[in-house]
Amino acid sequence: MELSPFYQELFESLNRGLLMSVALIIPSALGGILIGIFAGCLRAFGNGLVRTLGNTYAAIFRGTPLVVQLFILYFGLPNLGLYLSPYAAAVTGFILCSGAYQSEYIRGALLSIKRGQYHGAQALGFTTLQTIFWIIIPQAIRRAIHGCGNEIIYLIKYSSLAYIVTCLELTGEGKTIATEYFRFTEVFTIIGLYYLALVSCAVLILKKIEQRLYIPGFGHK
Repeated sequence: MELSPFYQELFESLNRGLLMSVALIIPSALGGILIGIFAGCLRAFGNGLVRTLGNTYAAIFRGTPLVVQLFILYFGLPNLGLYLSPYAAAVTGFILCSGAYQSEYIRGALLSIKRGQYHGAQALGFTTLQTIFWIIIPQAIRRAIHGCGNEIIYLIKYSSLAYIVTCLELTGEGKTIATEYFRFTEVFTIIGLYYLALVSCAVLILKKIEQRLYIPGFGHK
């Protein structure tokens, strides 16, 4: 059954936007997790100055709208002589914002590990860095994985803001077609189904990761 010209153009545009959305989400999710682990460790174990810097970073990016952050990166930085492409500005904004939220999950998980773990590692001859990297972080990640996974799902949905810095992903491509044909209800309903499919795939992957990292009895008293 052949689709009408409207739907043919719509699905071609949305599929093109889907590829861009995936290209935004994957590096942003990975970068956000890495920054979250780094910032979370600094906020949990750093000295006064380092902890203040980590807390300031988290407060700024958690306390200001992502839209404002994207505008500053794309439209504001050129005033300082720094020019980012639409894709680079979007990915940078998503990484920094996601990393701030991830750092809170990681920090809480790190602080939940009992002090006896540190004393036991020191008794075995581990340095402080070795203790954090090999003993504390692996346990903390297992405790933080639910919150971190939830942030990745949020990232999938707020990746739709990339179009405001002219990076045409799924929502941007759909908005263009909707404006051209003035058929907003149909277009954005289909866009919603695309995002639902993306989130469903992410949930399945996250469940597989949780099962892979699961240790019977860990986290239960």
